[in-house]
Amino acid sequence: MSEEVKQNNYSADSIQALEGIEHVRMRPSMYIGDVGVRGLHHLVYEVVDNSIDEAMGGHCDTITVTIQKGNSITVQDNGRGIPVGLHKKEGVSALEVVMTKIGAGGKFDKDSYKVSGGLHGVGVSVVNALSDHLKATVHREGKIWEQEYQRGRTLYPVKSVGNSKENGTIVTFHPDKEIFTQTIEYSYETLANRMRELAYLNKGVTISITDERQKDEKGEFLSETFYSEEGLKEFIKFLDSNREPLIQSVISMEGEKNGIPVEVAMVYNSSYTENLHSYVNNINTHEGGTHLSGFRRGLTTTLKKYADSSGMLDKVKFEVSGDDFREGLTAIVSVKVAEPQFEGQTKTKLGNREVSAAVSQAVSEMLTNYLEEHPDDAKMIVQKVILAAQARHAATKAREMVQRKSVMTGGGLPGKLSDCSEQDPGKCEVFLVEGDSAGGTAKQGRDRNFQAILPLRGKILNVEKAMQHKVFENEEIKNIYTALGVTIGTEEDSKALNLEKLRYHKVIIMCDADVDGSHIETLILTFFFRYMRELIESGHVYIATPPLYLVKKGSKRRYAWDDKERDEIIESFKGGASIQRYKGLGEMNAEQLWETTMNPEYRTLRQVTIENATESDRIFSMLMGDEVPPRREFIEKNAVYANIDA
Repeated sequence: MSEEVKQNNYSADSIQALEGIEHVRMRPSMYIGDVGVRGLHHLVYEVVDNSIDEAMGGHCDTITVTIQKGNSITVQDNGRGIPVGLHKKEGVSALEVVMTKIGAGGKFDKDSYKVSGGLHGVGVSVVNALSDHLKATVHREGKIWEQEYQRGRTLYPVKSVGNSKENGTIVTFHPDKEIFTQTIEYSYETLANRMRELAYLNKGVTISITDERQKDEKGEFLSETFYSEEGLKEFIKFLDSNREPLIQSVISMEGEKNGIPVEVAMVYNSSYTENLHSYVNNINTHEGGTHLSGFRRGLTTTLKKYADSSGMLDKVKFEVSGDDFREGLTAIVSVKVAEPQFEGQTKTKLGNREVSAAVSQAVSEMLTNYLEEHPDDAKMIVQKVILAAQARHAATKAREMVQRKSVMTGGGLPGKLSDCSEQDPGKCEVFLVEGDSAGGTAKQGRDRNFQAILPLRGKILNVEKAMQHKVFENEEIKNIYTALGVTIGTEEDSKALNLEKLRYHKVIIMCDADVDGSHIETLILTFFFRYMRELIESGHVYIATPPLYLVKKGSKRRYAWDDKERDEIIESFKGGASIQRYKGLGEMNAEQLWETTMNPEYRTLRQVTIENATESDRIFSMLMGDEVPPRREFIEKNAVYANIDA
């Protein structure tokens, strides 16, 4: 049977059941990571992955996602439709097997899918198990087929409910409140960002998302449609829209090397940060892996060879390193691998060795051609590399100064740090507090056993616009490194941290609840994102939420964290209440700060997570970069969340 016939012979026999789903509800975190916000959204990605797999096989070009009132989700595609015929081994419809057996699906049959993004996932059966209701509708073989489920159990056999001239699959599910006890409310923004990303990664596929819970200015449901003609080239332009370009063209390639489809797009800008994003079968491999190491090797080898032959490095007195070639670089590497092997703590690091050589070769050929055809751009890139090497040389000295001050090398703690007595980092937390005044109040209000206070003077350096050696020379940033006890990476990987030496497992940013406080918060978060990303990814960074108001009436007093809560309290007091607006942490006494913001029993901490690395990168560059219009537009759009004092 020919390869083409095999690919199109997608029938009930293509479905392979691996194991049952009885224990999914008992151990949901084993399958979707957690049962919080991230796990909730993962359900949608699993269903969309199935549609994307159809698109990657050339069987589907339209996918729609709808968030309905009550937070049900519908995902529809115009693919071939899940097979509904009798599954010989299981004795029931193949649709029922796919929906009720974990790991069941056509993607385990190589004749049905060459490459699958969903292989990394857990399958629609897990979504079914963790939903209180799911309905699958299939348009296939001239008919409409249907089956419904409750918490993974079938309510009736697959049945035909009508005729159809179309093909495709529609899955509607509602997450189970028994599992997702924290929330079942979907974020339109989170889902839209992922759909946009998938459209760039799968050019030619139209992906739309509609939110029937909210309407726009025209009174229509909030909706966006994503479609990309050029794929990663357009993705790069979107990501770098807030940065000043060093070269006008996007350097890109798409092809197959050693049987592995490789797509790469890259561009240089005037910033001092390196932004590399990698994907395997549409999965964001934020821990990198062999495809990223192949990209780095191909880039460094090719650029160094060109720079040497041009004679531009003759006057440089010190060695140019790999880091120097990547300063101001934004790049996306996307590969499609038939049988991906993942490693790392979160299973997002590619381990397939054969991929490294394929990507390295592809990048080398792409860059060689580009540099020869664009000599002016080539010259600007090499000049940027030389400047980066000079700055790195200066940063090495600055980094050595920070290391000498490090508590782990005997340099002592920062003078302003009020440490805690507990020695176990797992029980310790440090508050990064805006200003000496608030720092003084926090010192008085804290529990000295496990809470440390580090006051920060004014606004720390905006690392988005600073060269690396300036970052390491900054006094406040040096104090943060020293207080946390982490050591800075080597020259080869200047931002890698040794988290084993982290002195506090909760790093809490505590700023005033006003515009200045929000700015300082963003500056600190930008520093963590660019220079201590592992700290965020490991779940150590939090933001404290001090109250905005104190509402009093007689002996009654209650705190409010927003205007709505304030109004509800006033109403419950039935008038005659006095309101105190806290403009800063310093306006609270030590007891008030403790009971509202620092006491683990009553406080609210917001954990900082990176849901989407590419979107986080774009937002930080927009908020902290030089371009004013996009920043203004973002602030105006999100002004409902801002508290602006007159």
